[in-house]
Amino acid sequence: MTKLPSLFVSHGAPDLALAEHPAASFLAQLGAALPRPKAILVVSAHWERHAPAITTSPSPVTIHDFAGWPRALYDLGYPAPGAPWLAGRVAGLLAAQGLSLATDPLRGLDHGAWVPLRLGWPAADIPVAQLSLIRGGDAAAHLALGRALAPLRGEGVLVLGSGAAVHNLGALTLEGTPPPAWARDFDAWLAEALAAGDREALCQFPAAPPTAHAAHPTPEHLMPLFVALGAGGEAAGAVRLHDSWSYGSLSMAAYAFGGSETVLRDPAPTWPGS
Repeated sequence: MTKLPSLFVSHGAPDLALAEHPAASFLAQLGAALPRPKAILVVSAHWERHAPAITTSPSPVTIHDFAGWPRALYDLGYPAPGAPWLAGRVAGLLAAQGLSLATDPLRGLDHGAWVPLRLGWPAADIPVAQLSLIRGGDAAAHLALGRALAPLRGEGVLVLGSGAAVHNLGALTLEGTPPPAWARDFDAWLAEALAAGDREALCQFPAAPPTAHAAHPTPEHLMPLFVALGAGGEAAGAVRLHDSWSYGSLSMAAYAFGGSETVLRDPAPTWPGS
């Protein structure tokens, strides 16, 4: 079986599901660029628990965890089958690393999960389970969580982290506005550290770099990246797959880790204002 890469994507605002945007176009071709996974384990910035938890519903509901958007967004669903069988395998992998796993039979898929899934795998015919972040967990803790999941990649399970490379909702502007300097600087730091494989520097987040607090007033939207990075393997190289911006300051960057030669690199990254 082909070993899949692990992925990190920036899911943007909820309206990415309906928008004409470079990031939406990138996600729309991503599923076809990968071998078909047996299941997808998605880690979204919008679900945190004190200890890792996984969904076990055989038919996870679509959670519309946002307000004030056009009615059409609330009419969207993602009726993929669940993957309750995956909970036992993940529990075993985490236990081997001294981590426990709770199960949640009622939790569905929040927009951080279903928006990129709906774009990348629109048929909704691949089983999906969602794994929570660790509330209060730092970058190193999420890297360790991802490291425990690394064997899944050789078992046909796609580990998909979904958050944002830069996420400051207080700095949003009109779509198409060039990103401010602090956003560009953090995005560049992240890309350079990932390309260099500098996990020590990456795990200083959010204490460093100096632009980290402006880029992430709260850290949860970058934590799925650390899970994906860990799942890519100890020597995982990082390939930047996509580069665009949304609402001025949301970086829509996407990365692949380990086995990334199988992923279609976005042929036309878009950076407003460049």
